[in-house]
Amino acid sequence: MAGRGPAPRAERSRETDTKRRQSELQRLAPDDEVRGRELPEHDWHPRTARWWETWRRSAQAQTFTETDWDFLEDTAFLHDQMCKGDSGLAAELRIRVAKFGATPEDRMRLKIAVDKDVPVAPVVAKVDPDRKSRLMAVVND
Repeated sequence: MAGRGPAPRAERSRETDTKRRQSELQRLAPDDEVRGRELPEHDWHPRTARWWETWRRSAQAQTFTETDWDFLEDTAFLHDQMCKGDSGLAAELRIRVAKFGATPEDRMRLKIAVDKDVPVAPVVAKVDPDRKSRLMAVVND
């Protein structure tokens, strides 16, 4: 029986494709500049506030337009609700942040490369000292 599928391509052809794909990447260097707007007035979950600040300082933020910030702001409300217990929003949240290149896989799909050699100051999250008093036990019946 003959082999299945097309014959393997020549090694030279693979190298050319790899070089071509790498040249198509949009290369971004983190610069720790704060971009975009502040979150609107709302009782934001601390994780959402930290998440928003991470996006504002991300290398990808260099490419965001005003409509991107609008979409990301709407996404922040979903993130906030998920952090407050609505796990049914997780799939929609994942789809939305993928559009901005949240994970290495997302960035590969979007042809974005973030140069990691540039040192970036870490984002310091504000700690809510009252958080423990609002925690509740979850009981499964």
